[in-house]
Amino acid sequence: MGSRKKTMAEAIKAEKKQVAFAKLNNCPTSPRKMRLVADLVRGEKVERALNILRFSQKEASRRLEKLLLSAVANWQAKNEDASIEDADLFVKEIRVDGGSMLKRLRPAPQGRAHRIRKRSNHVTLVLGANNNTQSN
Repeated sequence: MGSRKKTMAEAIKAEKKQVAFAKLNNCPTSPRKMRLVADLVRGEKVERALNILRFSQKEASRRLEKLLLSAVANWQAKNEDASIEDADLFVKEIRVDGGSMLKRLRPAPQGRAHRIRKRSNHVTLVLGANNNTQSN
């Protein structure tokens, strides 16, 4: 491997060390309901986001709280020597995409049927770290 390629690979590796993510697939909640809760924590620091999710009344907040804790654990696995308080973790990106849909039929008047769509979603949560304190 050439020297330029090696330095680029090292830079990319160091950059990826500051980012951790967690995914939640096929969550049986509609994407619209999940986005309402996801918008509350986007861009927030991890401690504040956990407090927001813990005291929210929505059912989706329980699932997002568990996902956020998983992302923090993933960050800790990447950076064993660093502490969470010094890293200044924040929710860099949270994306809610539509998942698979279960289609059911409900009887309607006069022999007709209405289609019921039971939606699910996929959530991707990315944590970022501000390491301004470590460079000093």
